[in-house]
Amino acid sequence: MPIRIVPATLRDLSYIAANLRPEDRAEIDCQVKQWSPALLALTALQGFAYVAELDGNPEAGFGAAEQRSGLWIAWSWGTRRMRRCVPEITRFFDAVLGPQVAAKGAWRVEARALANNDLALRWLGRLGATQRCRLPAYGKNGEDFFLYDWTRESWNHVSLSKTPRTEAAAAGADAARQGRAGARGRASR
Repeated sequence: MPIRIVPATLRDLSYIAANLRPEDRAEIDCQVKQWSPALLALTALQGFAYVAELDGNPEAGFGAAEQRSGLWIAWSWGTRRMRRCVPEITRFFDAVLGPQVAAKGAWRVEARALANNDLALRWLGRLGATQRCRLPAYGKNGEDFFLYDWTRESWNHVSLSKTPRTEAAAAGADAARQGRAGARGRASR
């Protein structure tokens, strides 16, 4: 089962959002009053956005977006097959996404996870994020969350020298017509 990371498109993110795993749907439902797969996908296209494909099918979306100067929010959600993509997403995070965000001048990157989403909590720890605090009643129905972050001081493993490779990877994706806004050039999935 080959896993490929590609720049996100509205079509792929909409498909993933329409087929969310129950844990991700619950996390989104308790943070957003009204949402649709297309609206979630459009929102996700801000900043850096990627899709993990498993056997050519989009299974997970992830990325990071700047909220204000120096503060970024990391996000991810996927289908039931997302778990199979996590190791490759983790490698990509370390090699590409982390250096991209650092090169844009990020001082802090935050991520929040529903307190009972054990998979997300473990994964954030494996990604090197620091659990900062519990956010009691953060969800719209009183659900608890945890706040995680990476700060410039804590991401010593992220090297700005990796940035040229990041730009080359992005250029390669554009050359293959896989940019964010366009179709992949394949007739169908």
